[in-house]
Amino acid sequence: MQQTDSTLPKPKSTKAITDQQVLIAGGGHVGLSFALLLAHHGIASTLLEKNHYPTISPNDDRTRSHYLDSRNTALSRRTVQIYQEIGLWDELQSHACRIDAVQISEQGSFGRAQLNKAEEKVESFGQVMENAWLGRKLLLAAQQEPLITLIDKANVKAVDQQSNGVTLRFGQDSVEQPEQQLQGSVLVACDGRDSTVRQLLNIGTTTYDYEQTAIVGVVETDKPHEHVAIERFSPAGPLAVLPLTDPEGDGNDDYQEGYRRSVVWICPKGEETQYLEDDAHFLATLQQAFEQRAGTFVAAGRRGAYPLTRVLADRQVVGRCVIMGNAAHTLHPVAGQGFNLCMRDAHVLAQMMNAQVLRGADIGNMQLLQRYEKARKADQKRVIRFCDAVVHGFTHPNPAVKLARNVALVAFDKLPNIKPLVATYAMGLKS
Repeated sequence: MQQTDSTLPKPKSTKAITDQQVLIAGGGHVGLSFALLLAHHGIASTLLEKNHYPTISPNDDRTRSHYLDSRNTALSRRTVQIYQEIGLWDELQSHACRIDAVQISEQGSFGRAQLNKAEEKVESFGQVMENAWLGRKLLLAAQQEPLITLIDKANVKAVDQQSNGVTLRFGQDSVEQPEQQLQGSVLVACDGRDSTVRQLLNIGTTTYDYEQTAIVGVVETDKPHEHVAIERFSPAGPLAVLPLTDPEGDGNDDYQEGYRRSVVWICPKGEETQYLEDDAHFLATLQQAFEQRAGTFVAAGRRGAYPLTRVLADRQVVGRCVIMGNAAHTLHPVAGQGFNLCMRDAHVLAQMMNAQVLRGADIGNMQLLQRYEKARKADQKRVIRFCDAVVHGFTHPNPAVKLARNVALVAFDKLPNIKPLVATYAMGLKS
């Protein structure tokens, strides 16, 4: 990589196994994770993020500073395995709460099913973690990694491709600084649903508005969660209550009883204000929907509202540029598949680039990147179809459809060999 302005950060001393450089646009969870995956293979990267990165100390307080105020992510077993591969899971685990069982039911109907880790012979179905903790640990790991150069407050302005590389031009917040540029062998854009890089590359999108809003936050119940995730379907849409860690403890400790739960409440677009501003109304609505499955909802933290729109990039590879993360596919949050799908994408591309380096070949080779796109299509299409089928199938008002889906839930719960297959896919262990 060539840095063409003296004001840019100086490259750190590295142990890179190649002189080729990867440019990454977007330094959220996916972008940081991809940079760490590359570094694990000895491949250097420069990551540009439009927001300001905070200074993080390795000695940061490990307790939860906002007891009922955080967004959370459900990590599949495959995602946990990926973080284990790069040696990061030990740092993450103290704020992770495992899922031992999943209860599935529909409000006001007879259909119900349950997945149990003992029956499926797995350690867990995944882990639930606070986004703030995951982000802090990923950023700290990236800041300490000599193969990763971080540039924050950077707004991408242009992308130019050559036969042997990519040039990325960007500006920073300070008006005194001129436009700067970086050169690399390949550019990977992880810059979100409204990706600037995707637009600069003239990649179109296929979008679908679910006409729904997700209300996301943390609640407390009077009954311990016992590591059970509850998926509940209502006329408004799919709902979820997931187990979280205690404020002072490890969510994988069998002797601790957790009362905090992550909640995803789906409501029709335009109805979100009443759930955001009125704690009593929000808790009463949850109670009505979940009944006593989670116990009594006794407290709620600040919530966020997120309009739900599926956004799929028409292409994920153009020349030496790859579109990844939410820039490639933004999905409905049902079943928590979106981030885990992104992590499988990142893991496969990092492995393919590593194999290319070991062959002494170009990591930005267009045929290689096109093979990556083709290799990921089946997994991506399966997850997209699954999410849409669940959303539309469980919100369809037709009584015959409602009867059919409840019969299907009972069949899923009772018929042999179906649960292991579904559980394997849900955990990301088969794609």
